[in-house]
Amino acid sequence: MVNDPIADMLVRLRNAAAVKHTQVLMPASKLRVAIAKILKDEGFIEKLEITRDKPQPQLRLWLRYDDKKRPVLTGVRRVSKPGRRVYASKSEIPWVRHGLGVAIVSTTRGVMTGARAKRMGLGGEILCYVW
Repeated sequence: MVNDPIADMLVRLRNAAAVKHTQVLMPASKLRVAIAKILKDEGFIEKLEITRDKPQPQLRLWLRYDDKKRPVLTGVRRVSKPGRRVYASKSEIPWVRHGLGVAIVSTTRGVMTGARAKRMGLGGEILCYVW
């Protein structure tokens, strides 16, 4: 049993990118799928697939690499943890790596990037940074 499924997802992605795997397989959940869709929209992964395995559906992510075979996803950092939640108002949502990275925020309107939350005037729990 994993106590922090988001941290588990991020570690799997970071480790797979470090050894240049093409895909990562993990148990699926609504939150993991929402984060994966953001990563796909932001260009960190190529595609995602949700399998209908029993008893637990699986989430398969294909990592993206540049023309020199370097991973596009170079780093991740879990911010809000089960033992210490981190919340930010719309004006406190930080820029990640001077705008080159993405903050993923859980708001009342769903999981979204920090930039989108700022545009919508929403704050929330800062889940992680990806660059």
